[in-house]
Amino acid sequence: MLIPSIDLMGGKVVQLVQGSRKELEFDNVHQWIERFARYPVVQVIDLDAAMGKGENSMLIREIARQLPCQVGGGIRSIGSARAMLALGAKRVIIGSSLISNGEIDISFARELSIQVAPEKLIFAVDSRGGHVSIKGWRQSTPIKTAEMIQALEPYCGAFLYTNIETEGLLQGIPFDLVRDLRNRTSRGLIAAGGIRSQEEVDALDAIGVDAVVGMAIYKNLIPA
Repeated sequence: MLIPSIDLMGGKVVQLVQGSRKELEFDNVHQWIERFARYPVVQVIDLDAAMGKGENSMLIREIARQLPCQVGGGIRSIGSARAMLALGAKRVIIGSSLISNGEIDISFARELSIQVAPEKLIFAVDSRGGHVSIKGWRQSTPIKTAEMIQALEPYCGAFLYTNIETEGLLQGIPFDLVRDLRNRTSRGLIAAGGIRSQEEVDALDAIGVDAVVGMAIYKNLIPA
């Protein structure tokens, strides 16, 4: 399944390269809401909240009223997860707060699953060089991607794997790495990072992996 991505920064839809350099910017959010209306789910990421530079909650509420969304960016507590679901999100994406002092925070993941419900939780494993990065991809950790997935499997409905090295570059996602992660979990797996063609989306779908696509849609390489 293809999941279009709406990344928000300063009230605008943007696309970043490897989480840092802004490549594209669109003022008209509503045009993308209309274009993505036919999809079963759309991913919305609040980049400002993820980077601790503000938030776009009112815009997220507006999008979530019109589109089925999985929402992430700056969700670091049970309260903020519940608040995002109250805004209309179908599922919430949790990332940085799953790691504390360089270690996987199992107790927080367990409490999230109890208080929120696993099927409403997507755990993000943003990866650079096989290790998890946090805080808007600005901080590396010693935790291996596969290690985090296996440790947190009991507490979520799906994992979102983003390959930071290929994100926004339209060079394709490392298929072998995704297949290895698919074999390591029985939970849903969503992949992102450089996906550039419908053929790549179809190949991921064939092994049971959903594809989050941003840049390729916004540059009209994949029709939406």
